[in-house]
Amino acid sequence: MKDEILSRIQKKFPLVARPFMVIADELNMSEDEVLEILQEQKKSNIIRQTSAIFDTKRLGYVSSLVAFKIPSDKISDAVRIINSHPGISHNYERNHDFNIWFTVAVSPTSELGLERTVEILAKATGAEDYIILPTLKLFKINVKLNTTGNDEKKEEVKRVKHTEIEMTPLHHAVIRYAQYDIEMVSEPFKKIVDELGVDYDTFFGVLNELQEAGVMRRFASILNHRKAGFSANAMVVWDVDEKNGEEIGEKAAAFSAVSHCYLRPKYANWPYNLFTMVHGKSTEETNAIIADMALEIEAKSYMPLYSSREFKKVRIEYFTPEFEAWEEKYNIL
Repeated sequence: MKDEILSRIQKKFPLVARPFMVIADELNMSEDEVLEILQEQKKSNIIRQTSAIFDTKRLGYVSSLVAFKIPSDKISDAVRIINSHPGISHNYERNHDFNIWFTVAVSPTSELGLERTVEILAKATGAEDYIILPTLKLFKINVKLNTTGNDEKKEEVKRVKHTEIEMTPLHHAVIRYAQYDIEMVSEPFKKIVDELGVDYDTFFGVLNELQEAGVMRRFASILNHRKAGFSANAMVVWDVDEKNGEEIGEKAAAFSAVSHCYLRPKYANWPYNLFTMVHGKSTEETNAIIADMALEIEAKSYMPLYSSREFKKVRIEYFTPEFEAWEEKYNIL
């Protein structure tokens, strides 16, 4: 039942006082059995984190994918400098001349802004060249690994309609607490509601409101890809016609093995504008998925960029003083 439980917690996590009881009832198990399995998966680092997943943009942060061209003998120092920024959530080495790929976000109160921040990082790391690749169109962001092997090849990608929301101090307080990893215990939210001084109904009501507004994408578990057996993960970049970009992006997003799908800008030194993250248990499996996608995607060319090293993969901590501290330190460059 381990694979079924892992599949379940990657989907919509039960926002109730005893979520593992709900999962146990669905799978005809006891709550203790579910918790024992999850605690073991957490201990083995197969479960990376279970928490709220927020939309960086809806929280007022500005973010982008960035690629640096770093000389091989400078990679270690460059990674240390890049990872020091609190808005770096992902950082990988990939098989290309643009070899260091990271996502960076700057806070709503940033004095530097995104482009100046990237410029400072490029100067500090000795990058020979760099490209900033912001999202022009998001088609899909849903990391759910097929742990059971029963997922269909294609899936429906639902378009979410967001509502407007007036953020109150309580909303910000809930976000600050809900962004962190919960414990695999019977009542994992009890510590949060006690520290917030609210009851469960109020806490879950705010989370549901944030989700309906699109501020929270979902509450779910994220697995460690490699530990979970998905060792071949490729960022596949496609050169597609910008006029038909949205139609092509929707086709790509429909593949279940695709967790992320975006349209990004093209440049003279970078012709690829459709980005898809494809997950497989082996290079052969991933390449087969990419080949299937290529039959349906009208692209001038495409290229799978496999990650050779993972330098950072964390959730950004929102509304913390580390952003201001970093800018004060590096604004002299």
